[in-house]
Amino acid sequence: LEFATIFVGVLPIAVFGGGFWLTALGCILGTALGSLTHGLLSAMGPRFGVPQMVQSRAAFGYRGVILPAGLNTLTAGIGWFIVNSVSGTFALLVLTNGAISFSIAFTLVVLAQVAVAFVGHNFIHAFEKYALIYLAIVFAIAVVIIFSKTNYGLGFNAKAPVAFGGQSGAFLLSVFISFGYAAGWNPYASDYSRYLPKTVSRLNTGLAAGLGVFVSCAILEVAGAGVATLGGTNPNPTANFTAPLPSILPTLVLIGILVGAIAANVINVYSGAMSFLTLGIKLGLHQRRAISAVGSGVIGLIIGLAFQANVGPGTKYENFLLAITYWIAPWLAVVFVDYWMRRGQFHEFEFFDTKHLPWQGWVSMLAGLLAGIPFWDQSDPLTPGTLPIVGAVPFAHPEWGDLTFVVSIVVAGVLYFVLKKATGQAAAVSSAA
Repeated sequence: LEFATIFVGVLPIAVFGGGFWLTALGCILGTALGSLTHGLLSAMGPRFGVPQMVQSRAAFGYRGVILPAGLNTLTAGIGWFIVNSVSGTFALLVLTNGAISFSIAFTLVVLAQVAVAFVGHNFIHAFEKYALIYLAIVFAIAVVIIFSKTNYGLGFNAKAPVAFGGQSGAFLLSVFISFGYAAGWNPYASDYSRYLPKTVSRLNTGLAAGLGVFVSCAILEVAGAGVATLGGTNPNPTANFTAPLPSILPTLVLIGILVGAIAANVINVYSGAMSFLTLGIKLGLHQRRAISAVGSGVIGLIIGLAFQANVGPGTKYENFLLAITYWIAPWLAVVFVDYWMRRGQFHEFEFFDTKHLPWQGWVSMLAGLLAGIPFWDQSDPLTPGTLPIVGAVPFAHPEWGDLTFVVSIVVAGVLYFVLKKATGQAAAVSSAA
């Protein structure tokens, strides 16, 4: 429950010219797919009792897991940290009516997030528990009002800033960026479910986690699409979202946006600390958490202050969501194909064995990453002076959107299956289990 979720629904309409209904459908489909994978991964937590990236060592090996774990540290500990910090800063700027500068507001938000994340797991759970109550009530009221004012008849807008992909391009992008947002939680799905007892129902665990992501994200994303149909013009996106709301509600929602940003980022920072475990860095949990929290804060603060509002939601945000899928998709393919080939049977010592060094996992993931490059669509026409990274496929067919995650997941999954079969390791694991 945060503003970054809402803005996922704003982008396809405000930037790409999509109509309301197809945008809503795209957001629901993409979120459903990312929530499904999140639920499946969360169900592994109670069974194995280890963080998601540690469990990934079974397929990637003790050293090979550095590839996904390193990328997760970058996207969660730095990328998401900056995105959420900026959305919280925008809310604080409106709350203070411009009495403080962007730099001061951004610094205050960063310090608050680092402080909560630094304390640790139990405090994070308590903070999230009480934050959820406030966020659920405030956002529920805001969403009802937004839906009452939404222009449901809005169709494709050919005059939108980046409308050259047509309605199909806008629709596909709404699917892919909403998948990227939901799947962004996948690399640390079991980081929190791992504390549940092994006797707990894996079905219930997966449903709770998956539905938690789906319901909250889908509703807020569709609400974001609804806000976009109203055509706000304020350069501060949080002000645009609260503009249609009456009375004191804008203030309450802005507080919710600020709290939501902090709530999301403390999870990102904590799970960044978990990734240190899989990188082979020999430090205690408290030391890893301290390094992750302070490191994310320092790097995020420097980048945020250097670029200020330019790092906020907009085309860069869409590009970031797509970029997340570039590595998460092939990682997911390897993890799920490995689980399927093993029939769910694992030698759990592989999670910690420094001599467990299979190469098929990281090779397949890397192949999936490379295969997706011709499909990248990292254009940024809204920001003059930026260098677009557009592959041959979206350049020739912008109406297809960014198909990278589809290509990457197929290539990585098929290649991993073939390599494991060719080396006979899958059969060995299954028979031994």
